[in-house]
Amino acid sequence: MEQSDKPYSFSLFVKHWKDLTAPELASFVSRTGFDGIELPIRAGFQVEPETARTTLPEFAKGLSEQGVKIFSVAATTDESIFAACSEAGVPMIRIMINIDQDGYKATEERTKRKLEELVPLCAKYGVKVGIQQHYGNYIIDSNGIMKLMEPLSSDHIGVVWDAAHDAFAGQQPEYGLDIVWSHLAMVNLKNGYFMRSNGPEAETAEWKRHFTTGRHGMAHWPRIATYVKERNYAGVICLTAEYTDLANKDRYITEDLAYAKSLFK
Repeated sequence: MEQSDKPYSFSLFVKHWKDLTAPELASFVSRTGFDGIELPIRAGFQVEPETARTTLPEFAKGLSEQGVKIFSVAATTDESIFAACSEAGVPMIRIMINIDQDGYKATEERTKRKLEELVPLCAKYGVKVGIQQHYGNYIIDSNGIMKLMEPLSSDHIGVVWDAAHDAFAGQQPEYGLDIVWSHLAMVNLKNGYFMRSNGPEAETAEWKRHFTTGRHGMAHWPRIATYVKERNYAGVICLTAEYTDLANKDRYITEDLAYAKSLFK
């Protein structure tokens, strides 16, 4: 990854702003201080899978009129999505790997084959696939994601490293980033911590995840920033706006972006 005059672009995952038009979203994003967005391509969102071939380029054009880019989409890897991204100038499709009913290892082996089958589409359309770790019934950490990368070129398949989910898995940020560095395609910043969800009188303790602002979770954003700066990362840093308290999301994301920029400058 080569260093540039402006090594970082800040992106906002706009899942929670799905009711805004392209001009409205572009105004909010640029006013808040982001360079661009990650756009979900899902039913009920501004761009839906069935019509993405036409609506994604249109939406991208509406954003670009205010200087806002689409750095990535959260979508499936159907060829129609690759084609839509290529036409709209979107460089990456972000996905996660759900563990199927036949188990972790079977899912891992099947996913390796599927990713190899996607390489020709990546080459044809000039669009990378980025895989993110996620807690729960997914591949949850950096080691798990890199097991998928072993036969694959980082030109086509990469890793979207997520600070909160590696922290939930118990990984030190420096180690997690080091593990995926050869294939690092984007850095996701969010934060959270575990809370007990039942009382001390319960027979067995139960825990839930609480998503919070950048300063207050288990993922240590200053250590992350220090590490990626020392290794001269140049690329997209996406703030995913994952908050348990969504009522105050606009205020939280504004504060988190200012915090992130202070760490990465």
